[in-house]
Amino acid sequence: MEQNTSLQQQLLEAGVHFGHLKKKWNPKMLPYIFAEKKGIHIIDLNKTTEALQEASAALKQIAKSGKKVMFVGTKKQAKEIVTESAKKVNMPFVTERWLGGMLTNFNTVRKSVKKMQSIEKMLTDGTFDSITKKERLTLARDKDKMEKVLGGISQLGRVPAALFLIDIGHEHIALAEARKLGITTFGMVDTNSDPNKVDFAIPSNDDATKSIAIIVNYIAAAISEGLAERMAAKDDDVEEVTGDENERKAARIQAEAEGEAGRGRGEKTARTPGAPKRRVPNTGRRTGAR
Repeated sequence: MEQNTSLQQQLLEAGVHFGHLKKKWNPKMLPYIFAEKKGIHIIDLNKTTEALQEASAALKQIAKSGKKVMFVGTKKQAKEIVTESAKKVNMPFVTERWLGGMLTNFNTVRKSVKKMQSIEKMLTDGTFDSITKKERLTLARDKDKMEKVLGGISQLGRVPAALFLIDIGHEHIALAEARKLGITTFGMVDTNSDPNKVDFAIPSNDDATKSIAIIVNYIAAAISEGLAERMAAKDDDVEEVTGDENERKAARIQAEAEGEAGRGRGEKTARTPGAPKRRVPNTGRRTGAR
């Protein structure tokens, strides 16, 4: 309970509770609105806290399972925060503009990413040394343009398992593509948006930098926890396998040692009865000589 209170306090200080003007509201946000003050809707931070914790728990599990979560925030206030947080947890992100078909036409987008990476490689390994300075400059500019739009998804090999959106109204194209593909969606939802459009709606101020920062950082921390648990589970598996291998090795060495001991006993037994047999005839021969 104390944790909830302190989280609510942080949300309050960051201005997460400030919604839009009453005249701009979406009636579907009614359950999340606490009051109206000077013509502005105030979001219920109890609901925000619950939604944030629920979304974080779900995202933590997605990260723990080894799947990718794509951050989408092309608003000016969100760009830097989203880029920084996504990079920290090694997740794909889009902060410049959403290319139509980034998800629904993923294979084509991947080709553009590969083209960008090949130009980058050729520019650094000296392949383009033979071309003119002007051509090299043109290619470098093309690469920079692609890097700006596609840089955040350059390591994404397949469609992500989830999308985290800042302002679901602003990112409506990304949201539509995700819904079409059945990708789980998470989003910061202000009082002017429809919370039913995302699987996990976090009622919050999606315009203020402080508000965006506190929500995105909380989400990134949950993903980081999921990744850490995944690594710990992998280490445990490795230790378990190593332990099993050591046990098998010890058992094999013991079996070999017992086998050697058995062979040793067998050889002694074979020699012992043979000795008197060799002595008996000698005694007989000496008696006959007498």
